[in-house]
Amino acid sequence: MNPRELIRAIIARKAAPRCGFWMGNPHPDTLPVYLARFGVGSLEDLHLLLRSDLRWISPQFIDSTYRHPSGGGLFDVRSRKKSFAEAGPLAACGTAGEVDDYDWPRLEYLDFSESLDALGRAGSYYRASGFWCPFFHDIMDLFGAEPLMVNMHEKPEVVRRAFDRVCGFYYKANQAFFAKAGNLIDGFFFGNDFGTQRDLMISPAQLEEFVFPWVRKFTAQARRFGYQVILHSCGSIARVIGTLIDAGVECLHPLQALAGNMDAETLGREFGGKIAFLGGIDTQELLVRGTPADVRKDVRRVRSLLGPHLIISPSHEALLPNVPPENVAAMAEEATGCPVRC
Repeated sequence: MNPRELIRAIIARKAAPRCGFWMGNPHPDTLPVYLARFGVGSLEDLHLLLRSDLRWISPQFIDSTYRHPSGGGLFDVRSRKKSFAEAGPLAACGTAGEVDDYDWPRLEYLDFSESLDALGRAGSYYRASGFWCPFFHDIMDLFGAEPLMVNMHEKPEVVRRAFDRVCGFYYKANQAFFAKAGNLIDGFFFGNDFGTQRDLMISPAQLEEFVFPWVRKFTAQARRFGYQVILHSCGSIARVIGTLIDAGVECLHPLQALAGNMDAETLGREFGGKIAFLGGIDTQELLVRGTPADVRKDVRRVRSLLGPHLIISPSHEALLPNVPPENVAAMAEEATGCPVRC
């Protein structure tokens, strides 16, 4: 099996010769450190050196995808706020009609040329793609954290209209992108953080009312195009993993190892064989403070508990500068069985 076939088999919960491996997506401050340490020249060179099986190519993170005439970004409210909690432009909306009056992104500004070219150059590696669709975060930016939580109770029709506007854009954008990309994509990879370190950010009932209907729509859309579905959520989301499986999610990322009930033992016991896993190697403590030997031991432990439908990867994809390159190399070596030149 080549890497593309390997990851496809793992996510389909079919037999595979080994677990998969994805290095993750090093933070912009981290990448120069890793390139210098490993003596390579680019992110792709680093993936090749570590034998990473997956490439994440989202049009949402390619600047040329959204070409606003005035240079505006796609749902870039956060860049204009001083803090995550600061009230956003929808905070004072009293009716659903006022939500409609906001200057929403427009599909005609989309250009997929660069992302399609990148997918076409991905070779024999699994291509995770599609718009990232962080709609829960976008809506929290548009309202502000506290106004959103209050409005879920006091003005649910206003919040629902915001979800329809944000998610509706992403749905149509994906429809256009998927139609052009075709079989260049293997899996639809999208992400929203539903959990905190201890539990869900909002109740299962609120998730069911506002969030999960759109998770189901995005999942069904991707599967109609023949794509596998990988969902990202940081934090403790154990209470709703069963719901996500029922919604059609086939692979769960990143398995925040130290969050409540997200340890490999619990996930393997409760959900093993029902969904594929991507992640699981702790980036809060182990990869930061452990030795390469500690990392190797934990890869073996996680693999024994979550395999065989497992892609070994950090429990947060954005590797920060405090993760030593040697520990990433140890993770890669233990996952793939191949030595890494350090």
